[in-house]
Amino acid sequence: FFMTIPEACQLVLQAGALGEGGEIFVFDMGESVKIVDLARKMIKLSGFEVGKDIHIVFTGLRPGEKLYEEVLNVKETTLPTPHKRIKRAKVREYDFEEIKQEIIELRMIVDKGNVFETVRKMKFIVPEFKSKNSVYEEIDFQLEANRVDLMMEKAVQE
Repeated sequence: FFMTIPEACQLVLQAGALGEGGEIFVFDMGESVKIVDLARKMIKLSGFEVGKDIHIVFTGLRPGEKLYEEVLNVKETTLPTPHKRIKRAKVREYDFEEIKQEIIELRMIVDKGNVFETVRKMKFIVPEFKSKNSVYEEIDFQLEANRVDLMMEKAVQE
């Protein structure tokens, strides 16, 4: 997505005027833009020809890069506001004491300097935090398997 600086600033100021405190706002940023299309247009506007003067090379994703960005997770949605390009996020509720304990544990892991275990804990706290094309992808598979096991145990107990 691309927005002009004045356009982005205007949306931020208008969201601030709509806010009552603690809300999360989601902006309609228009249509998504493919980087390859942008590159082709810039080459053409510069007076060159794609494939002749300038070649576009696809190198693939680097570790941790994503093809798209999720604004909200699947359990969250948006609500309208008086401004057509500003939505109010309706996020899921969290148990404060539970999250507080998780953060305390996360800080202890961070203090030990183990990056892999730090990422594991972050992924446990925020299940939607998925790694793509990264050494941390394996953690996603492990945690998902653990969640399935817990769900099956719970179903058997009921």
